[in-house]
Amino acid sequence: MADLPKGSKKLLNAWAFYDWANSVYPLVISSAVFPIFYEALFSDRNHYIDAFGFSVKNSALISFVTAFAFLVVALISPLLSGISDYVGNKKAFMKFFCYLGALSCVGLYWFSLENIYISLLFYFLGLIGFWGSLVFYNSYLPDIAFVEQQDQTSAKGYSYGYAGSVILLIVNLAMIMMPDIFGISGTKGEAAMKAMRYSFIMVGIWWIVFSQYTYYYLPKGSRNTERKVSKALVFNGFKELKKVWHLLEENSALKKYLVSFFIYSMAVQTVMLIATYFGAQEITWASKSESTTGLIICILLIQLVAIVGAVLTSKASQKFGNIPTLIAINCFWVLLCAAAYFITLPIHFYIMAGLVGLVMGGIQALSRSTYSKLLPETEDTASFFSFFDVSEKIGIVIGMLVYGIIDQITGSPRFAIVFLGVFFIMGVVLLKRVPKNSALD
Repeated sequence: MADLPKGSKKLLNAWAFYDWANSVYPLVISSAVFPIFYEALFSDRNHYIDAFGFSVKNSALISFVTAFAFLVVALISPLLSGISDYVGNKKAFMKFFCYLGALSCVGLYWFSLENIYISLLFYFLGLIGFWGSLVFYNSYLPDIAFVEQQDQTSAKGYSYGYAGSVILLIVNLAMIMMPDIFGISGTKGEAAMKAMRYSFIMVGIWWIVFSQYTYYYLPKGSRNTERKVSKALVFNGFKELKKVWHLLEENSALKKYLVSFFIYSMAVQTVMLIATYFGAQEITWASKSESTTGLIICILLIQLVAIVGAVLTSKASQKFGNIPTLIAINCFWVLLCAAAYFITLPIHFYIMAGLVGLVMGGIQALSRSTYSKLLPETEDTASFFSFFDVSEKIGIVIGMLVYGIIDQITGSPRFAIVFLGVFFIMGVVLLKRVPKNSALD
């Protein structure tokens, strides 16, 4: 396939379509079905399990494993980004992590408490695959879109992702609630658990199949066959990071924006990762069946509202500028964190889900495109975006550790949610320090 020109509508759509392919992972695995499945495994264990020599609360355990996975991604992604730019084969790296994540999702079919360590390994590798592929996916944005196209293209990607993942989640919900129609045998509880396991396989297949459209159109890059991955090349990755750091020193707006992003993104991502665990444990559901249905409906509501939120945020950034819009969204997140401490009923959780969806898609899409706009003219986009991704990953490590420690000590995540609000307040303060930039007006 001949390379499409930068800014081509077909190329931009193909890039955005990867969100359609991979967003089933954060929705079905991270947010909806897996947390419910994982919680159900502990129904007769009072939420605790002996693991790694300790008695650990289940939600704290998954938080610590998640934090470790993000730490690994944060450590390896800069090296991989430098290598991919040097060798000129960014798409191959993106494919590797895509397939690693997708096959790990399939592996979750065998998740059990009796084999907790290998089960957690599949969960761990799934996280690495998903977030590792995003390093290279995000770095394509300035390569395929002009500055004036980047906000809209970024928002389109998130919108595709929300729409595609909702379709699969609705199918999974139907399987869980009506397993007989899908030929899934067993008692009601057993059939529902089987349906959840089948949904993990469906995520892996969906991710691999639909990503092929993106891979078909994304540029291959100018790979130099004389360049081989060697010890010297690994050290070249560190040199690339050092070079980018020096460039950041010369770009005050970009550096200050990265600091603010690091702070507020740790709260955004942590809230997204623990929302279902919070709802399962802290909301007073009438029955286990209502809990399963209600939690998935809430996640669906977030996804659908997020489509509108991403588009509205893009329009707001065009009218008011990127930084003022991000400041407003962070202020709204502060209010949501404070309110979360008091919610106890399903109706409260439904309302909160709608409000979270409104700002979740917007803050993610606008954060990505804002960073892209602030980049200097360079062909080394993967190394620059590795800084962006490393900031996000280290932030998630801190956020998940804070959540896990508070949850383990207190037995409840309510105080952890309120504490995350502090990060949004800090984000507002730091965003106000970002110098005005014509690219953001």
